[in-house]
Amino acid sequence: MQDFDDSQPSSPQQEHAYAALTPDVVLDALASVGLWGDGRLNRLSSYENRVYQVWLEDGNKVVCKFYRPGRWSDEAIAEEHQFSQQLADAEVPVVAPMQPGGHSLLQHGGFRFSVSPWRGGRQPDLDDWEVLEWVGRFLARIHTVGEARPFVHRPSINVQAFAREPHDWLMAHGAIPPGQRTAWSDACRRATDKICQIIDPGSASDHFAAGSFRSLRLHGDCHPGNVLWVPPEHQGGGPHFVDLDDTRSGPAVQDLWMLLSGDRMQQNTQLSTLVEGYEQFRPFDRRELVLIEPLRTLRLIHYSAWLARRFDDPIFPIHFPWFGSEAYWQEQTQLLQSQILAMDEPPLYV
Repeated sequence: MQDFDDSQPSSPQQEHAYAALTPDVVLDALASVGLWGDGRLNRLSSYENRVYQVWLEDGNKVVCKFYRPGRWSDEAIAEEHQFSQQLADAEVPVVAPMQPGGHSLLQHGGFRFSVSPWRGGRQPDLDDWEVLEWVGRFLARIHTVGEARPFVHRPSINVQAFAREPHDWLMAHGAIPPGQRTAWSDACRRATDKICQIIDPGSASDHFAAGSFRSLRLHGDCHPGNVLWVPPEHQGGGPHFVDLDDTRSGPAVQDLWMLLSGDRMQQNTQLSTLVEGYEQFRPFDRRELVLIEPLRTLRLIHYSAWLARRFDDPIFPIHFPWFGSEAYWQEQTQLLQSQILAMDEPPLYV
């Protein structure tokens, strides 16, 4: 199994492996590690993996995640779990997997899975400056742990993995309608060239860490849905970070920009508040602000390829019925053209 198999199309056997993941299999998997469900379980929102909230006989609740076959190696998943545990040990509010029998990566019925304590909460109100500042403080603490050592088996955010390879895969596998192929490909290539100029002018490198920007272990997918907020008046109040499934190496600003929304003025204000909280624990390199639009563009390209690769999974056509249409790819071309212009604009400031 590859360390990171996102570059290859999944086979039908892999894509439909989850058909065998019945409620009985979920409960049997937990029982195999000494956790006895009372029969109640709730499927949680997740497309890449299958995730369930399960009630146990002792009255506790756990979250059981079954990893998509073929995506990560055992070593890469172990690094995710180790990072989570290092954060928990540093009292950063990240929900780390449990270790029944001394192991966090578990196996049952041909599936690899992990079990974590259930944590309640809601999506944070990022219009509340106090909440934003609080989130910024905890992101700084994540990055302080993240810089202590590098990943060995998990990938980094780079142009090859997030732009060039997805472009080539989509073109080779006929994922784009003929009427949109040329326009989208041209926009994608021009956007990629622009990103490379920003990352490291005059260099052939496509890695952020190769130029002026430091790379460290990140949450990697820090959008509002992956932050649970508990009101401060409750025990353990504040933000809790969940789902490190996409943790990888990259510039610190990657964990900030997805929390921004609204027009440019609103984003500047939000960013200033995040950084104000962040810098209570560690300095923030303002040179990284120029990377926000390149990172947004890379995510845009990578997301289209991710959808195309997963579309044999029955859950994807249900939730993304618009994917693959002429209108979708026309919109993607327009978004990439807009991003090319955005990357020529002055960056956000704090």
